[in-house]
Amino acid sequence: MRLVVMNPNTTESMTASIRSTAEASASPGTEILATQPLWGPESIEGHFEGYLSAAAVLDRLAALDEPYDALVMAGFGEPGREGAQELLDVPVLDITESAAQMALMLGHSYGVVTTLDRAVPQIQDRLLTAGLLQRCASVRGTGLGVLELEEDEARTVEVIIETARKVVEEDRAEVVCLGCGGMAGLQEKVSAALGVPVVDGVAAAVKFAESLVSLGLTTSKARSFAPPRPKTIGSWPLHQHLG
Repeated sequence: MRLVVMNPNTTESMTASIRSTAEASASPGTEILATQPLWGPESIEGHFEGYLSAAAVLDRLAALDEPYDALVMAGFGEPGREGAQELLDVPVLDITESAAQMALMLGHSYGVVTTLDRAVPQIQDRLLTAGLLQRCASVRGTGLGVLELEEDEARTVEVIIETARKVVEEDRAEVVCLGCGGMAGLQEKVSAALGVPVVDGVAAAVKFAESLVSLGLTTSKARSFAPPRPKTIGSWPLHQHLG
């Protein structure tokens, strides 16, 4: 089984971190192909960058010529997944929904710890659209930018734990979700400090993807995610026309 794990930004070190978590979570025999767009923002912290990234991700997927069995999109609360579901015949997993779905199996309510406060409404909207917001106790920002997560891991973990503690003690969440692909791999340290389950979206999406592939299930093409209708799209895939 081969899974593509797509980092939505163009920061190679973050792609490497996401790859490491995906490989550690995957079952024996599952191959992880971690990649990123060939153009687009270095990090995503708002709607403008999110929609740029969505176009870049779809452009990358349209030109990806290696066979694979499922796609994991490693952006938290970001757009584009529905487009990938239309484009591809394989299962498409989003770490936002995967983390929340897994959290709901572990407790009555869950909370999300993310990066900047400006990302909170974006994540809430995503969870609302997915039907997962009702049992979300809160979404809290740490104040850390996406690229700051990699600068000092000890400080990053400290701030995440500090924020997650408020999610558990003040907001009454029973499970915590790490709300950024750049937080991949930190769940064990946060869980040990808080004493509650902590779900990493990349790990959750990888396991869900493996399950869907093993069961022979993929996205329904009956209505919502039917393939795009044939039409002319100028400069598509875009990367072939750059530079």
